[in-house]
Amino acid sequence: MKVLQINTVCGTGSTGRIAVDLYDKLEAQGHECLIAYGRGKAPEGIHAVRIGTDLDNYIHAAMTRITDKTGFYSRRATRKFIEKIKEYQPDLIHLHNLHGYYLDIRQLFYYIRKEQIPVVWTLHDCWPFTGHCSYFDSAGCNRWQEGCHNCPQKKEYPASIVFDNSQWNYHQKKQIFTSLLDMQIITPSKWLQTVVKQSFLNKYPVNYIYNGIDPSVFKPRKSNILQKYNINNKFVILGVSNVWATRKGLQDFCSLSSQLGNKYQIILVGVNENQLKELPKSIIGIKRTENLTELTELYTAADVYMNLSCEETFGMTTIEALACGTPVIVYDKTAIAEPIKGSYGKALPYGNLSAVITAVKQLQSLPVTAAECINAASQYKLEYMLNHYYEIYRLLEKSAGNGS
Repeated sequence: MKVLQINTVCGTGSTGRIAVDLYDKLEAQGHECLIAYGRGKAPEGIHAVRIGTDLDNYIHAAMTRITDKTGFYSRRATRKFIEKIKEYQPDLIHLHNLHGYYLDIRQLFYYIRKEQIPVVWTLHDCWPFTGHCSYFDSAGCNRWQEGCHNCPQKKEYPASIVFDNSQWNYHQKKQIFTSLLDMQIITPSKWLQTVVKQSFLNKYPVNYIYNGIDPSVFKPRKSNILQKYNINNKFVILGVSNVWATRKGLQDFCSLSSQLGNKYQIILVGVNENQLKELPKSIIGIKRTENLTELTELYTAADVYMNLSCEETFGMTTIEALACGTPVIVYDKTAIAEPIKGSYGKALPYGNLSAVITAVKQLQSLPVTAAECINAASQYKLEYMLNHYYEIYRLLEKSAGNGS
């Protein structure tokens, strides 16, 4: 079996790591896999191909800023990529994130339909069925259910500073994304599965497979990392994000830092240069890192992990923290609270900082054992995720008449 995966990145970020994990699973089972990606670089030893160049990304992003038509540029890069698909001749295509300024969705889906290639599409966010945004919950917008227009999040990713073409985007996506004859849609949570079933993609089978983590990587790891940041005898609160956008709860962390006393220390991982300058002095900011050893050391050293996001389709960092033996506090919004089913975590009303502070003090006075947290995370092992995807691959291969 030959599988082609398509994603914005390869080997970095949660979606890029998932693609590489699936690649390794297929290779270990004696199959072939190629990862096509649009930004950055692929890890050494991975059979991968980049779609377009940095210049193509910049042009696509610039046109999006003006026209609000992301996903409809990179035409030459997509034509060249389709030639590579023809050479590779995949038995199955696994789509991940198609946004990110690197792909013309019209050309790609036209080719897939023409060649009748079976497709698995993992929706890591809501962009495929909206006219603009990746998430809509914080805006309280349900226009995606009947046809987007007058987008309240036009200036949010993928931002447009001139035109609003959310209505055009919506109808184009609906026509393009519902054109395939054989597609399985996977979501990383029950919450997103329910949402997708209310969208125009509900003509296809929609199932959920929880994202998985590698317990050999995400595990308690003792270190002196707190000494590196001169933290002594404080209750450590950790937050981690690839990008600290507004929806990730950055402002709530800043507010918490002013309400908690000096016996507490907030650490935020993933902040950019500007955010580092603007953070309150009471918060320690750390730039984004792909160093998983350092990240697991921070997870382990923290007394509590907080996910104060208002929009997540799963929330991998929450599970990563649990796997390192650290209890969690999250907001009860979208899929964030879905894994919280025991004393190892607290799911609180969105924006209720008083409840967050009370929960922190409860965990401080009645600590949760690391064993409870690790046991909770064991339900989300990477092995389980990979086996579920592999079974779907095999079923599609068999239904297409290519079983071995």
